[in-house]
Amino acid sequence: MWEEFKKFAIQGNVMDLAVAVVIGGAFGKIVSSLVDNIIMPLVGALLGGYSFEKLQLQIGEAEVAYGVFIQSVVDFFIIAISIFLFIKLLGSLKRKKEEEVVEEETEVAPDIALLSEIRDLLKEQNNK
Repeated sequence: MWEEFKKFAIQGNVMDLAVAVVIGGAFGKIVSSLVDNIIMPLVGALLGGYSFEKLQLQIGEAEVAYGVFIQSVVDFFIIAISIFLFIKLLGSLKRKKEEEVVEEETEVAPDIALLSEIRDLLKEQNNK
């Protein structure tokens, strides 16, 4: 069983997933810092110094801090947009690389081009 586990854990997919989780955690911290320290203070300034986090509703003895919920929703949307843009950027870079590979493959060496022409001429002669 240990050998099976080692084989599973060392597979590329598991290692890639581990790296993705670590990078995703770090990326989440960066985006959260962006939201908390840059975007939300600007939104607060636009709203006249009003902060979402301080919004609350008093119902009897209970305090319903719905401002914290609003802040979490805003954080989620900004993180989701950031991840979407990051993935889109990676996809476009990958497509460019694939296009370069296709272009390199389509360039035919002169001797191969000459052999192709000879083949085509022989086909024409046989069809006549």
